[in-house]
Formats: sequence, structure tokens, C-alpha cells
Amino acid sequence: GTIMLAVDREVAFPHECAAWPPAEIGRRVEQALAEAGALHLRARATGELSGGELQRAAIARALVADPLLVLADEPTGNLDSTTAEEIIELLVSRVRGAGLAMMLVTHDPLIAAHADRVLTMADGLLT
Repeated sequence: GTIMLAVDREVAFPHECAAWPPAEIGRRVEQALAEAGALHLRARATGELSGGELQRAAIARALVADPLLVLADEPTGNLDSTTAEEIIELLVSRVRGAGLAMMLVTHDPLIAAHADRVLTMADGLLT
């Protein structure tokens, strides 16, 4: 069967793999969840979350290790338009606030409008 972890364990996973001290992992996970607006979800199983809640947890997990580059593949693909707008604004705000780079793939022109630069792919060619 599928193993469901609590959100805080899911977000901590990258650091646990790197064998970080537990206290540091806990501090970083709490900070990342708070910044993603998901601190209240920390003890819930990921299988119990809505699409928007899952995306907030995914943003926390992606940013918890202070990456230089964030890769986001359709981060709002399964969300209603209101939740999609909230999630993209959160993601862009966090990425810009931390001075990170992000490559985002989307089919949604409203989401692409948040980018500093947009490349379009048609028939395998970037324009």
C-alpha cells in the first residue's frame, strides 16, 4: 500500500536524507511551512489534504533546503483558478524574496504572466 507521511515529515525528508541535526531540521521545516501558509497542516497526513494544501506543502518542501533554482512543473495544474492564483503568488513571492531563480512549466497564460521572461514551445521549438 501507499505510505502516507505527515506534512512535517514530508517537508523534512530532504534534510533527513542529508543527515542534518534534528533540531535544525525542525527549525527549517517550521519556518518553511509558516512561509508557505501551511504550518497548521504539519501533523496532517498528505493523503488528507486538498489540492491547494498539497501545493503549499510542496512549496515548503521545495524551499526548505534553500535551493538556488526551483523547478516547478505545472504547480497549479489541478487547482481551481482562485487557488491557482494564491499558490502562484505565494511561490513567486517566496522565490523572489529569497533571490532564487525558478523555471516554471505551465499551459496557463495567466500563470505565465507572473514570469519575468516567458518562452513558448511549439512543435519542439522555443520562441
